[in-house]
Amino acid sequence: MPRLLRTEQEQSLTETRGPEYLEILARGLRVVTAFDADRKEMTLSEVASVAGLTRATARRALFTLESLGYVESDGRQFRLTARILNLATAYLSSNGIPAAAQPVVERVSRTIAETCSVGVLDQRDVVFVARASPRRIVSVDLAIGYRLPAHATSVGRALLSGLDGEALDAYLATVEMTKLTPRTVADTSVLRAAIITAREQGYCIVDEEAELGLRSAAVPVRRYDGAVPCAIQVGVRTELVSIGRIHDEILPVLREAAAELGRALV
Repeated sequence: MPRLLRTEQEQSLTETRGPEYLEILARGLRVVTAFDADRKEMTLSEVASVAGLTRATARRALFTLESLGYVESDGRQFRLTARILNLATAYLSSNGIPAAAQPVVERVSRTIAETCSVGVLDQRDVVFVARASPRRIVSVDLAIGYRLPAHATSVGRALLSGLDGEALDAYLATVEMTKLTPRTVADTSVLRAAIITAREQGYCIVDEEAELGLRSAAVPVRRYDGAVPCAIQVGVRTELVSIGRIHDEILPVLREAAAELGRALV
């Protein structure tokens, strides 16, 4: 019954999106995105379950991806190949933000000896597109391509602070307020207030909402036209860096870096 319900939902969604929507492509992409850090290898049945597809559809998608070199199999388990990075490289080379941001985050990381990242908004998540970390044992590791819920992160709220009223209302109407820690905000009215505060202050600090022991500060990056295409963040361990140090030492550096990056984005 759950599988039939999923199929009916997909059919309804396809009809809503119209004749230009290519369902076969969407299903193939769902197979690709079924793999992640927790699911590096999967059987056919597991891929079908995670992607929400029938075994027959998942089998055809995997066969096609394997023929194109994006997936490999030992006869039972399937895994992505390095060729999948071509898709990420296409984004990185066609979008000006990663190239412009990388030298900026490296300079910030050297200056304050903390991990610095730049993230962009992707629907309800933040995706990190540039990062730099100090060379030490204890640091915050957010790899390029890493994805986190926007509502629970400083960089996410900084990005959300750049939305106009209508776009913010649409986000808040659909966001799933998942609690990642006991401190994660789980009420949309509280989240709205935090986003408005971030907009007024020009920065956002989030304390242990995405992960216990982690606090972060972020500043929106404003382009010449006022748009906020990305935000720059520094993440620190709570036992090592106080809120006071964030205000006194880190935020001034972040503001300067955000202004520099904003000027570079045309």
